[in-house]
Amino acid sequence: MIVCSPLAAQDGYVRSENIPGSFPLFAAGTVAPLYVSHDDHAGVVLAAEALVQDLYQVTGSHPVLTMDAAPAARHVVVAGTIGKSPWINDLVERGTLDVTGIAAQWESFVVQTVEKPFPGVDQALVIAGSDKRGTIFGIYELCKQLGVSPWYWWADVPIAKRSALYITPGRYAQGPPAVQYRGIFLNDEEPALGRWAVAKYGGFTHAFYERLFELILRMKGNYLWPAMWWASFNSDDPLNPTLADRYGIVMGTTHHEPMMRAHAEWRKGGQGPWNYETNGPTLRHFWTEGVKRMGTRESIVSMGMRGDGDMAMSESTNIALLEKIVHDQRQILHTVTGKDPSRTPQLWALYKEVQDYYDKGMRVPDDVTLLLCDDNWGNLRKLPPVGDSLRTGGYGIYYHFDYVGGPRNYKWLNTNQLERTWEQMHLAYRHGATKLWIVNVGDLKPMELPTEFFLDYAWDPTAWNATTLADYTRQWAARQFGPTHARAIATLLDTYTKYNARRKPELLSPGTYSLTNYREAERIEADYVALTQQAETLAQQLPATHQDAYYQLVLHPIRASAILNALHITTARNHRYAAQGRAATNALADRVIALFAEDSACSYYYNRVLAGGKWNHMMDQTHISYTYWQQPEHDVLPVLKRITPLQTAALGIAIEGDTAWWPQEKRQAVLPVFDSFQQPVYAVDIFNRGSVPFTYTVEAGAKYIRLSETQGTIDTEKRLWVSVDWQQAPKGLHRVPVTIRGPGDATVVIQALVQKQSLSKGEIAEGFVESGGYTAMEAAHFTRAVAGDGIHWQVIHNLGRTDAGVITLPVTAPASAPGKPGAPHLEYTFHTRQHGAITVSVYLSPTLDFHNTGGLRYAVSVDDEPPRLVNLHADFSQAAWEQAVGDNILIRTSSHNLTPGRHVLKFWRVDAGVVLQKIVVGNNVPASYLGPPESYRFPNTSNE
Repeated sequence: MIVCSPLAAQDGYVRSENIPGSFPLFAAGTVAPLYVSHDDHAGVVLAAEALVQDLYQVTGSHPVLTMDAAPAARHVVVAGTIGKSPWINDLVERGTLDVTGIAAQWESFVVQTVEKPFPGVDQALVIAGSDKRGTIFGIYELCKQLGVSPWYWWADVPIAKRSALYITPGRYAQGPPAVQYRGIFLNDEEPALGRWAVAKYGGFTHAFYERLFELILRMKGNYLWPAMWWASFNSDDPLNPTLADRYGIVMGTTHHEPMMRAHAEWRKGGQGPWNYETNGPTLRHFWTEGVKRMGTRESIVSMGMRGDGDMAMSESTNIALLEKIVHDQRQILHTVTGKDPSRTPQLWALYKEVQDYYDKGMRVPDDVTLLLCDDNWGNLRKLPPVGDSLRTGGYGIYYHFDYVGGPRNYKWLNTNQLERTWEQMHLAYRHGATKLWIVNVGDLKPMELPTEFFLDYAWDPTAWNATTLADYTRQWAARQFGPTHARAIATLLDTYTKYNARRKPELLSPGTYSLTNYREAERIEADYVALTQQAETLAQQLPATHQDAYYQLVLHPIRASAILNALHITTARNHRYAAQGRAATNALADRVIALFAEDSACSYYYNRVLAGGKWNHMMDQTHISYTYWQQPEHDVLPVLKRITPLQTAALGIAIEGDTAWWPQEKRQAVLPVFDSFQQPVYAVDIFNRGSVPFTYTVEAGAKYIRLSETQGTIDTEKRLWVSVDWQQAPKGLHRVPVTIRGPGDATVVIQALVQKQSLSKGEIAEGFVESGGYTAMEAAHFTRAVAGDGIHWQVIHNLGRTDAGVITLPVTAPASAPGKPGAPHLEYTFHTRQHGAITVSVYLSPTLDFHNTGGLRYAVSVDDEPPRLVNLHADFSQAAWEQAVGDNILIRTSSHNLTPGRHVLKFWRVDAGVVLQKIVVGNNVPASYLGPPESYRFPNTSNE
């Protein structure tokens, strides 16, 4: 049996070349006819009709779809469900079709070329499903292999024409899926998706949902929580639930909408308070009507109860009352369906405070799926114990790509790294939470990439591991845009999501990135500028047919993110310039206003021009100038500063690493240390505080100090670059004055501290070298990785804020004893000039204590000292959690006594689930958002 991974279109079974035994799906201008029995499921017929349309788009020829006559052509396509299609049953009974491994399985299918299957038929391409969705998925897998993206309508992905289509002979099977129910949740749909749906369809009607049902099925999903802020899926349009069942979509309601009732229905017609103690009979009647309306359609019933409108229950709520609510709800299920409640799929979502009830002892029957949740920021809160198979209802996961709530909404753009999603959902998979996965995708657009990855990974988690995630993005890009530019586009996608995950756009402010240290803000802005230029250059190389899709999926999120980051950083510079009285202050205010207009223009193009205005309102989401967790009603221009420059020439000097300016500041101006290993270049801003230009000169007190220029004229400002000629510089620490003279007798002397290491590069075999009072080491750049106890280290490239993340596998391994011989640990060799008590700061992904054991742990030791145990969650108050998710990092520290020289820092694995991103050794390290850039490292490529 040949098993195809969910994203194997490039290496799949559809070819343009005719090799011996191939099935001619499209040859000599003719498409093979398609046969589907009218006895089969309605959803199979709908999928077959979609295949007909796809074949027409690909070939320009319409295949014939027949449902009421036996196959009767030399080459035919036959699709059907085992037990429903007479033709499939006949092939199985005669042993002509091999259904080994898929028969009686959940949502499985086989695609097989069969010789002489029926009288008068030379060859058939047979798509056989184990059940309704098995067949549907088999049909849509063929569509995907034809080159039709699931996003052909939802992102205007063009469909490439083919001159011939041949199916390579063989047997191709998929299924059963690893996760039984795989779905999405449309949420937080105002102001974007909701307005768009109203404008295009008059609301969330069946015309809207038909498009969505097809998209979900094309991605091998099967489950949906519909939009619900103001809409009611079942009552707004009675065709909604009917068509969901016909297509094959399992319906549910959200974690706070029990018994198949939308909360909007209660707001519109509910009688009395949403309180079971005081209004139980009314609520029971309300819920009973929901179950009656559900009928026999495939559904998963949400159980339990939260407060009105997705709020927490009152503090007086007790576990006995909640258990009674579930008991009464199950009685309703029994009464209405006439079946034991265990025969109706149910879930209980341990969302927010509901998990606290569970942890305090609340229980529901074992046939109810426990839907475990993340913290709304992509960090799983709880996982089942390893090997727990006692619950017949199993465990599921509710995950977020979008959220409304504290510490800040994030809804505007995709900020979800596939690497982090993989790492967290890999934990869920390995811990056996595989009954149901559902992800909050917000407005759906622009979450196209992470949505498809989530569903693909739910289908087959073994298809994608930590080393192949870049391949996923590349293959996804190839499916949208073709193979020629797929690698470049994948790099753009992976990079912009990494940048946006550093801090979500809604959380950005002028103070996010440091203007003072490491030129951090400038580097961030330059990163986005370079990425935008790459995206725009690539856009020019794509044909016109690809431009709309490229703008939606690639160019817009990159360009819009670049504009927003530049807006906040320029605002920060405007404020600093005003404080320093720089003549360029007002020009920066103008620049911010221009960026604000550019942001608006980006949204306007997306809404009104893109694809002929098809997506109007999809970029209505506000994202500038939040003041608390909730979104502003309108984007608001940041507060800007304007000044009146002096009516003369006035010298001002600002240096890298300091917030002050000279000559106002009375203390000495000192640049950060120039180190012979790091070999930095530092910036000095020479600026005018007045409106009259002036000339200046710069002179260094030693010939080995290099200056980008030594004289010039200043209208508003100019940047001077200072560096060192290390061939000429003497060994040791030296202080060299750099003198800047301006108008009149204005003079500023800057001290350059030059440290030429006494050790040469050749004298240090490996490791990092301290510079500027710290040693910064990226997690993936370890000197040595020591495996042990059946545990090994795994680098996840691109994960995290700066470089990569490092985890241990398997994630289900028990805790390790740090310091024990052979215990798993990473080693980082470094060289320091410091002595005494030194702080080691460890940067970690903001993982939660998902086993509720008192906190995840790691340990650190230097050289042969005993490991110091550190608990990630020793302080995990509300404020600490908000900082961790807002910054997308946890920083934990330990203190160690060092002497100058070579040392080996050991990072010991204790608990699974810890994701290491970076280590910084040093006291009083200059502050910045991302932490200091990596220190100089001697080559050691054993881990790359």
